[in-house]
Amino acid sequence: MDHTQVIIRPVVSEKSYVLAAHGRYTFRVHQDAHKTQIRQAVEALFDVRVVEVRTVSMKSKPKRRGVTSGRTRRWKKAIVELRAGDSIPVFQGIQGLEG
Repeated sequence: MDHTQVIIRPVVSEKSYVLAAHGRYTFRVHQDAHKTQIRQAVEALFDVRVVEVRTVSMKSKPKRRGVTSGRTRRWKKAIVELRAGDSIPVFQGIQGLEG
């Protein structure tokens, strides 16, 4: 699996920005990716050193739109802790807009 296939996109939420302030970054990752692949992908794509990787399998939620009911997709989330002094610029640009 290629590095660009492992990391799908960053997770944008209030909790992820609080974690980013402490050097932990949250990504949506491929369902079959394991911790070693996630570590290698983050280090290759963002040129940083990873200290720790934690993964969470997010369960699907029931949703309704009128009479039709269904479920959202299940997905995998990875919380990546970086070495002190390293940062990922994708998260830095949005944090500067908070004011």
